[in-house]
Amino acid sequence: MNFKRTILILLVVALGSSTSFAQDRLSKKERAAQLKESQGTRYFIEGEKNLVLDDLEKAFFYFNKALEFSPEEPAIHYKIAEVLVKANQAEKALPYATKAVEIDGENKFYSLMVAEIYNNLKQPLKAAEILEKLTADGEHNQQYNLDLASIYLKANELDKALIVLDRAEDFYGVMEPISMQKQRIYLNNNDLNKAIAEGEKLVEARPGNPAFVMNLVEILYNNNRVDQALELVFGEIEKYPNQPELQMAAHSLLKDKGDIQESNHHLYLAFASADLDPDVKAQAFASQLTEIKTQEREVLLDSLETLMANSSPDNAAIYAALGQRRILDQNQEEGIEFFKRSLLLNPKNAKMLEQVILGSFGEDADFAEVEKFTILGVDEFPQNPEFWFYDGVVKSAQKKDEEAVVSLNKAIELNANKNSQLDQVAFGSLGSSLYNLGDKEEAFRNFDKALEINPNDEQVLNNYSYFLSLEKTNLEKAKTMSDKVVKRFPDNGTFLDTHAWVLFQLKDYEGAKKYMDLAMKHEAEPSGVMLEHYGDILFHLGQKNEAINYWKKAEGSPEASDKLSQKIKEGKYHE
Repeated sequence: MNFKRTILILLVVALGSSTSFAQDRLSKKERAAQLKESQGTRYFIEGEKNLVLDDLEKAFFYFNKALEFSPEEPAIHYKIAEVLVKANQAEKALPYATKAVEIDGENKFYSLMVAEIYNNLKQPLKAAEILEKLTADGEHNQQYNLDLASIYLKANELDKALIVLDRAEDFYGVMEPISMQKQRIYLNNNDLNKAIAEGEKLVEARPGNPAFVMNLVEILYNNNRVDQALELVFGEIEKYPNQPELQMAAHSLLKDKGDIQESNHHLYLAFASADLDPDVKAQAFASQLTEIKTQEREVLLDSLETLMANSSPDNAAIYAALGQRRILDQNQEEGIEFFKRSLLLNPKNAKMLEQVILGSFGEDADFAEVEKFTILGVDEFPQNPEFWFYDGVVKSAQKKDEEAVVSLNKAIELNANKNSQLDQVAFGSLGSSLYNLGDKEEAFRNFDKALEINPNDEQVLNNYSYFLSLEKTNLEKAKTMSDKVVKRFPDNGTFLDTHAWVLFQLKDYEGAKKYMDLAMKHEAEPSGVMLEHYGDILFHLGQKNEAINYWKKAEGSPEASDKLSQKIKEGKYHE
């Protein structure tokens, strides 16, 4: 605790240009005393300079030198104590501070320093003795009653604290911190009536301030005096009808009494006010969502939505509450859109960010749109591996492979093996991006890491086997992996296409055709890659015309190989 104190400057005796005649009249002893006083003053001033510069070591040195010349000067003792207090050496400071008081007991700042030191030494009651003496001195030092009350409160001397707080109130008048502290003491002492009286005093002293009314309502409610709380609220509403906080209080109290219709009426009146904090509206709206779904509830929520839209059109908390309602109503798409609006206003909601990201994945996912929110995630929560992971997956899906590698590696680093599922999918996605970037060996190492965690991950098995087939390496391993996938997913055209292409590279053209027929059967609109692959297989089976027909079907597809035009033109297969 810091107490007000003043800096006392010693009177500097300047040894000016006195006449030689005047000096001759001073005795030798007087001249020595004058010189001694002058030297002490210079040391004191140097101490002050270094104290201002916060060079405590030099300040301590110069003040001690000054003390050698003026051992009975209280200001020097006070300053040494101040230096030691600043240096967290309260115990060493105490003798100097008490000496200053001993020499000059009239200087209150010396006494305040002693009180501060006792407080630092965790001897609050000794500090309190000093402040009691100061505040007993008429009206001059009444401002220290608040410090004294604080000391008594820390020492759990509640009765003494009350006496001092009463003195402070006499000096300052009715003040919120004083009344609130007295109220807490009365509640601690189970003296409810006096606590209520303090609340009523504040309400009366600050008319029209809903905060003091709400404080008193809370005390009454917590002590089962709901009717008294309602009487207070209705009385204040009658005097100040345009205070939505009071309408919210009436809503809560009436709901507690079971008067739902009247409660909802006051809720509506509160929402109709533009002065009600939008966050409070959002919280109250969300609270209504936990009630049993009835027609009456839905009508109320519809009207509250209209009021919120008119009074707080762009508020993150309100958009979040509206999104929550849609999600609970199984309207996922609209709910996610409200969440997006909320996050663009206030992105510091990790749970909602994750909900938006995960809710935006799907067959027709707009990955560029999703990326806006994965970027928000890594910006707002840079130590969260999940957001780096989502960002990497979304970037990989958009063929932003260099950026994807950075995000996925960061996710793995931050995850530090805590979430094996995250590691597994991250390794798999990282493998695909690395392969696209031409780092094939590292890509295959990451696929192997993913399969060590989950040997049955169909996406990794499919991609790994397909990339091996493209490289014409480890084809038996590729065949084993893709065979495992098509047995589990016999109707997936993509997986069947991969297995067919592995068999093609193994020169099992009949087997390749069998699986490619299945792939074409299960794809409503076969991709350009599948059509070209089918043509390649047919060519190797001697069905040249049919092969050219399928190559032509693949023509123009962005997925087709750069050899497709040559195949069509020359009527033969090119790797």
